[in-house]
Amino acid sequence: MVEDMNRIKKWVLISLLISLVSGFIVVLFTFDSGTIGALTEIKPAYMLAAVCIHAITYIIWGLRTRSLCKALGHDLGYLKSFEIVASGTLAASITPSSLGGEPLRIHLLHGQNIPLGKATAVVIGERVLDGIFILALAPFSIYIIRGVLNDSIFDFMFIFAELGLIIILFLTLYALWKPGPTKKVVYFFVHRLAPILGKKTDSALEKVIGRVDSELEHFHDSISVLLNEGRRGLAFGILSTIAFWLVDFSMLYVILMGLNQHPDIVIVFASQIIVIVLLVIPATPGASGVAEFAGTTVFSLFVASSVLGIAVIAWRAFTFYMNIMVGGFVSFRILKDTEFIKKFLH
Repeated sequence: MVEDMNRIKKWVLISLLISLVSGFIVVLFTFDSGTIGALTEIKPAYMLAAVCIHAITYIIWGLRTRSLCKALGHDLGYLKSFEIVASGTLAASITPSSLGGEPLRIHLLHGQNIPLGKATAVVIGERVLDGIFILALAPFSIYIIRGVLNDSIFDFMFIFAELGLIIILFLTLYALWKPGPTKKVVYFFVHRLAPILGKKTDSALEKVIGRVDSELEHFHDSISVLLNEGRRGLAFGILSTIAFWLVDFSMLYVILMGLNQHPDIVIVFASQIIVIVLLVIPATPGASGVAEFAGTTVFSLFVASSVLGIAVIAWRAFTFYMNIMVGGFVSFRILKDTEFIKKFLH
């Protein structure tokens, strides 16, 4: 456990270091005579509002998780759903390409006596809803952004990232539609990984295969329930997904208002969809570095150069640093409840 804690600290520090260095570079290259004046004219009330807006996204996300769990026959408490979501943001912030959030949330849901297959269906279902929403709006966003930007490198990066999202979404939907081939792929990796993980005997491997088969059945059954009896919960999940992203996107607009900038809100929303798609590419922890530079490039279309660096730093402070702080606090609370951590603390 000590090694795990040290590993977490290491990844947090790496993520923060990359982000801080990137932020410093952004500020350095965007700093001009108007930057100091802009700093003195910041409206703190708007920055506080931005913090509150991002906090609301945790609540909406928690409600979505709870509704999907309830649709599968498991009544997850409001506070517990919030804790699981918040804890997942920490893992996403310190793992390459933000891939750690989903496995942790699945693990925490499973810890609430939700079968692993159903927990997986909830988390993957959330990601599919997010992917469909972003992919549906991406073509409109690129059309809006290309109206004010003519950059072939940007076009290439966006097309590459969008193709990546489409492939991931297609593979996920195919796995849901065709469980047979999915099982074969999973079995292939189980056979390859089991010896490495110490499951070298046939009997041990048979137990692993049996567990995998059982949980895959749970997963596919859960998806079927969501699409049939659980349609009400799924409908709420869709509505909460739309609400989540609209609220989250509004935060940048509020930040800019606090910096005395008043851009077209449609362009502000479209730009963030572009950035999200571009962040599929990076393999850095929590997309650190790439997010700062991508945000600087895209936001420069509608933000004055004197406040561009400040805007990017504030945006990352609420979408990245705040996730680490809130997720770290909640994760500590969850982990502290285990017997091992209690012994470790004493």
